[in-house]
Amino acid sequence: MVSSATATTTAAPETVEKEKVTPETIISPIKGSTVPLSDVKDDVFASEALGKGVAILPDEGKVYSPVDGTITVVFPTKHAIGINSKNGAELLIHIGMDTVQLEGKGFTSHVEQGQEVHQGELLTEFDVDGITNQGYDVTTPIIVTNSKNYNDIDVLADGHVEPGDSIIDLK
Repeated sequence: MVSSATATTTAAPETVEKEKVTPETIISPIKGSTVPLSDVKDDVFASEALGKGVAILPDEGKVYSPVDGTITVVFPTKHAIGINSKNGAELLIHIGMDTVQLEGKGFTSHVEQGQEVHQGELLTEFDVDGITNQGYDVTTPIIVTNSKNYNDIDVLADGHVEPGDSIIDLK
């Protein structure tokens, strides 16, 4: 006699536990006009592969800290800055598209990795006209790289923003 047993296993549904984060509002680090990430001319940003956020087409070449926190990285080419807010948001400010190719020309950084910064503090200056005249798009995404840790990320700004205006609400 041949006996066959069929075993069935039911896998428990996979649950992703979100890290505890504190709700906070991110302010604009740049004076300019907001651009939805989906309209940014770079698939990595437009697809939200790095996280959710908003982009700003700058009116001037100054980037201010959108939060109180710590600088986690200043790229050697000075075109991008990472900041962790005191409330847990992990942010990337990426000045322009393909501007890494400028190798730092046209950028002046005022901060370094590990430095504590306060909301509104000047982080970087860049030459909008010089960069644009070399054929680069200066649209600047502000990305919440730990977007998965939040239940809701609302873009608050639509149109012209000034440094200090609320642009992203994290819940």
